[in-house]
Amino acid sequence: MQRMRQFLLTLSFSLAVAIFAVPIAHAQTPQPWPQRPVRFIIPLGPGSGVDITARLLADKLAAKWGQPVVVENRPGGDAFLAITAVLTARDDHVLLFAPASTFTAHPLLHEKLPYDPKELTPIARVTNTLIALGVPADLNVSTVKELVARIKAEPGKLNYASVTGANDLLFAAFLKTEKLDMAKVPYKDTVQAINDLAEGRIHAFVGAYAIMRPRVQAGKVKVIALTNRQHAKALDNIPTASEAGFKSLEFDGLVGLLGPREVPQPVRERIATDIRMVVRDPEVETKLSATGQVVNPGTPAEFAAALEDQLKTVKLIGETLGIKPAQ
Repeated sequence: MQRMRQFLLTLSFSLAVAIFAVPIAHAQTPQPWPQRPVRFIIPLGPGSGVDITARLLADKLAAKWGQPVVVENRPGGDAFLAITAVLTARDDHVLLFAPASTFTAHPLLHEKLPYDPKELTPIARVTNTLIALGVPADLNVSTVKELVARIKAEPGKLNYASVTGANDLLFAAFLKTEKLDMAKVPYKDTVQAINDLAEGRIHAFVGAYAIMRPRVQAGKVKVIALTNRQHAKALDNIPTASEAGFKSLEFDGLVGLLGPREVPQPVRERIATDIRMVVRDPEVETKLSATGQVVNPGTPAEFAAALEDQLKTVKLIGETLGIKPAQ
């Protein structure tokens, strides 16, 4: 009798452990991803190179993932609006789709950041945006050497604009390296800057080729160099900065997908794999090439390495300009 009572007690305890263990084990099982719509937050407005890329990929990825992929433009605030929207969401379905140049220069541009850069997790390298140096067509300048000569002949009389972030610092460092006196005109709206470039109100602009392209095709703007390291087959007649003899203007337009640290590693790897498949589709690759993008997909680790490389370049730019990064 005593043995039977002991057996029942042991059995009851075992059943209780099993019952309570079931939900615990279930909670630890990875859930399928995605479970709901995925949001791509972009720090630039509609029509930018990264916006065009994100929208093209969104349709293809939605079909692959079985969930809508929504593209949200959050321009302004030097990309802080977009970045904080992603980090405060703390959701592996809310991701940052951005040019790295919009945030890699933040430590040089701001004494204090409203976010911790370590919280941004690299997920997938997507493309390299072609970054162009454009001038008004009627400036009668066809090369970087001719632009430099023109600036030296008229010190302080010519001006420029650029996209905020690393591209802005890049051109400022180029001017300092070449000992050129050129005034900067600040713009909140990139489209207005391109319009003024086309009309000759500003004399140089550094930014994505995609936003200059309509004015280039209209014969109003001339692109005299690309900052990217590799020569672009789609724009074979335009030299890289290094080919033009000005390595101080060399900078890759790295674009990728990032998220909060809560994004599980398997999900990161899956997203990167799916993006690689989408951008390698000949139709997609052709469309991206036409908008000034070079397809360059990469894994989370490859994207992290590319970001680290760009941060080193930005640091050197800061040293040229005498700017100490924020701690």
